[in-house]
Amino acid sequence: FFGWGLFSFMLQAGLTTYYHPGINLKKVHYYSIKLYESLEAETGQAVGFHQPGSVRIASTPVRVDELKYQMTRTHWHPTPQFLIGPEKVQELFPLLNMDKVIAGLYTPGDGHIDPYSLTMALAAGARMYGAQIYNPAPVTGLTPTSDGKWDVQTPHGTIRANRIVNATGFWAREVGKLIGFEHPTIPVHHQYVVTSTLPEVKALKRELAVIRDLEGSYYLRQERDGLLFGPYEKMEKMVLQDSWVRDGVPPGFGKELFESDLDRIMEHVEMAMEMVPVLKNADIINIVSGPITYTPDLLPMVGPHHGARNYWTAIGFGYGVIHAGGIGKFLSDWIRTGEPPYDLIECDPNRYGKWTDVPYMCAKARESYGFNNVVGYPKEERFEGRPTSRTSGLYELLKDKASMGFHAGWEQPHWFYKPGDDTGYKPSFHRTNWFGPVGRECKLVMEKVGVIDLTPFGKFTVKGKDSHKLLDRLFANTMPKVGLTNISHMLTPTGKVYAEVTITQLAPGEFLLITGSGSELHDLRWIEREAVEGGYDVDISNVTDDIGVLGVAGPNSRKVLQKLTDEDMSDAGFKFLHCKSIKLAGTPLRAIRISYTGELGWELYMEQKNLAAVYKAIMEAGQSEGIDNFGTYAMASLRLEKGFRGWGAEMNCDTNPLEAGLDYFIKLNKPADFIGKAALQEIKAKGLKRKLCYITMDTDDIDPEGNETVWHNGKVVGNTTSGAYSYSTQQSLAFAYLPMELCSIGQKVEVELLGRKYTAMVVQEPLVLTEPTRTRLQKKAKGKA
Repeated sequence: FFGWGLFSFMLQAGLTTYYHPGINLKKVHYYSIKLYESLEAETGQAVGFHQPGSVRIASTPVRVDELKYQMTRTHWHPTPQFLIGPEKVQELFPLLNMDKVIAGLYTPGDGHIDPYSLTMALAAGARMYGAQIYNPAPVTGLTPTSDGKWDVQTPHGTIRANRIVNATGFWAREVGKLIGFEHPTIPVHHQYVVTSTLPEVKALKRELAVIRDLEGSYYLRQERDGLLFGPYEKMEKMVLQDSWVRDGVPPGFGKELFESDLDRIMEHVEMAMEMVPVLKNADIINIVSGPITYTPDLLPMVGPHHGARNYWTAIGFGYGVIHAGGIGKFLSDWIRTGEPPYDLIECDPNRYGKWTDVPYMCAKARESYGFNNVVGYPKEERFEGRPTSRTSGLYELLKDKASMGFHAGWEQPHWFYKPGDDTGYKPSFHRTNWFGPVGRECKLVMEKVGVIDLTPFGKFTVKGKDSHKLLDRLFANTMPKVGLTNISHMLTPTGKVYAEVTITQLAPGEFLLITGSGSELHDLRWIEREAVEGGYDVDISNVTDDIGVLGVAGPNSRKVLQKLTDEDMSDAGFKFLHCKSIKLAGTPLRAIRISYTGELGWELYMEQKNLAAVYKAIMEAGQSEGIDNFGTYAMASLRLEKGFRGWGAEMNCDTNPLEAGLDYFIKLNKPADFIGKAALQEIKAKGLKRKLCYITMDTDDIDPEGNETVWHNGKVVGNTTSGAYSYSTQQSLAFAYLPMELCSIGQKVEVELLGRKYTAMVVQEPLVLTEPTRTRLQKKAKGKA
């Protein structure tokens, strides 16, 4: 351990909470608190841990909906959390002005800990188990060795390390630059105020719960016999320490503070005085202003980093104290076992890329800080810093016609506007302005022909003498023959689903791999690591930014494409999961690559610069067939109707492919010893404890999104993974993991949505047949006639 980052979270107010809106980050918080509860007994070091509980205050109806939304995502976790009324809120914090309090989200066991004491206790515990800590020990150089290790240069000499973890707080960019990385982290100025003793606080018989006034955008807790108050300023007022990004952290900066600015936070002070009137009579004895490191999306960067062997990061923690214990356990488990203990892809350091430049990083950090306590809606979009340099060849054509979504730096249409539509981004916990237009787009694809920009897909080529051998080792499916496509899964050693990839063999030994936008470098890092460690003779290229992709889907899609090519586009001439190079009339291209996948209809791959020309030719050719645009919201609904699983929802590093219903794609009898094969054989022999089920439900003006709690006979029995409204069958539907005894067709359960339990039923999947299946059945019916 090197001392650069040892004090990087000691300037914080020390808040600890079980709460997090994310699913698996709840596990990080949970482990941290349980560790801190036992740390003093284990190490002999006092940590100053107070656990009076905390309350997130709702003072508007939409905030109450937000609390209900979060409650349904907590019931299937061990975290204790309760939705409480004003009386209970006042009992936990009797100094509140209750005029605006409607409800609260109460989390027992929350509180605060002394950051300095915690740091010393963690250091003492590390030494107890053999760790050596050098402090101060600035890292002056990092040199990789040919066998994947590192030489770490410090004033104490050079230390050879099997792997390095960059956990250096606001020095993270400095350390990253030593090996050529520009980590997108930036310090922001965070202030908190400590008051003198207040008679009303001193007279209390028990410690006040920590409160978070969401509308006022501040937290407030008891500090001895006074109060500690910390606001999150609006984006136009908050201060970035962007000089550190340009010029580096000043040498020797460690425990110093920034100059405070009370005027900057007076708006929040006044709101706090209104909510907690005793503050009006309080004397301020200290204003602390210190650096907290932010990433563009406020989530940390945790895990192995693409582009350097055995280089890991644990940086960008906006809430360092509560993450410290859980992230330490998460990383140590991953390093020991070779796979993450649970899925935390939202914190993957590889979610960023070259498009994450300094202007974008600064804009997003400012937005994220100012948005700390904004309402957390489903399908949330934040618009600062957009678009990035990563725009597809269609962006300029489509940007004013659609509500755009952000996907790994790309702009991609969510849904398209028509005259009379209520346009713009208008999030809600209920059905909102996009509900009708998305139904229109689903109808378009089911009955006519639609076009969608799929450029954000991650795209890699793998070729060379050992390409087939490498992919056979990485993937559980057999490799497709030349000109064919299949869906394959990379598994972890314990048989969890690390990735889902569409693979096409373009020519002998040359493969095109397609993955989701959010898992581009996540998947590429895994592939490249295996190639290097296994000594495979292959060439792997990331062509994501070079290739544009169009999807053309619907019963009239063959007719439209046939107008543009001499290639036989009939059922017999171009079959399901086949791939060819074709020339399209009316475009400047010699040829484009086209695959028929069924799920998204036809996928056309071409150079990014030619995307607009191909799009225009297709749209012109399809006018008589009723062609139009559709977006990702419609695609999500159509995916669920057809029973297609989605990576990151139905399958991830928390699930195995057998319980996810992916048996068809898993070839346990193939000769190659693919990663996870032995584990899956053992799982299959022991039998499954749960399975992914397909459920429908009748709701009112709300639909499942995923991660809702599933109930049966008053008990929590599972969780949904994704959900949507089925426009074809006029009902809500979802996937959900349920125990085996509740997986029978016709089984009834309840799904909780915004505090209400809706009756749901397990049904046979899919609700809507795929186009190839529909075509096959239609031909069969005609034959019998």
